[in-house]
Amino acid sequence: MTATLIWIVVALVAIGLYLSWTAGRLDRLHARIDATRAALDAQLVRRASVTQELATSGVLDPAASIVLYEAAHAARQAEEEQREVAESELSQALRAVFAEPGQVEAVREAPGGESAAHELTETVRRVPMARRFHNDAVGAARRLREHRKVRWFRLAGHAPFPMAFEMDDEPPAALVERAA
Repeated sequence: MTATLIWIVVALVAIGLYLSWTAGRLDRLHARIDATRAALDAQLVRRASVTQELATSGVLDPAASIVLYEAAHAARQAEEEQREVAESELSQALRAVFAEPGQVEAVREAPGGESAAHELTETVRRVPMARRFHNDAVGAARRLREHRKVRWFRLAGHAPFPMAFEMDDEPPAALVERAA
């Protein structure tokens, strides 16, 4: 009887340790999601800021400046529910303005245009990477949260279900080709 009781206690302790380890892993994944979301937000804000600076610099023609400025402003001011749409529209505006390599060359030839074009190129390259890191972290947390043990023992606590950030982040081909 005593040996059976000891084995039951050992099994319960082992199960408790395993569940504790799983809860800790889930907590680390949620912390990783928060960190990658902050990095993604920083890259999106930087892209919108660089776009606004370029739009107001006088380097672009007036129509392109207005299109870029309005899209960047909308992306920076968007509420959380509309952020993905606003950021996608900024990506589309950037592709529309920089569809032709000639537009990129015109920006580079203007005073201060080389550094502005380089900074914009860097930001449009970093946004897809930041989004991919965030969505990978969200995917890992979702897969873990779908396990029965996590649901049955409510190991996620009150943490909201992680959501991926889906947006059109295709960079303008003329900017990326020139930099490569």
